[in-house]
Amino acid sequence: MRLKLKEVIEQRGLTQMKLSEMAGVRQTVISEMVNNRRDVINKAHLEAICKALEITDFNDILEWD
Repeated sequence: MRLKLKEVIEQRGLTQMKLSEMAGVRQTVISEMVNNRRDVINKAHLEAICKALEITDFNDILEWD
């Protein structure tokens, strides 16, 4: 599984810091997720990010191998 978070925030013209503020998730967590450097993804973080980005389908942000 790979997060497509980098592509999504670039398409929307957002920065990692702005997404962090919108979602209430620390910027370091956002950075690790954008760069696919997290081994474990906290469901609450993913839900907060999806809510902030108004994403209702996880497939819009996740790519399955």
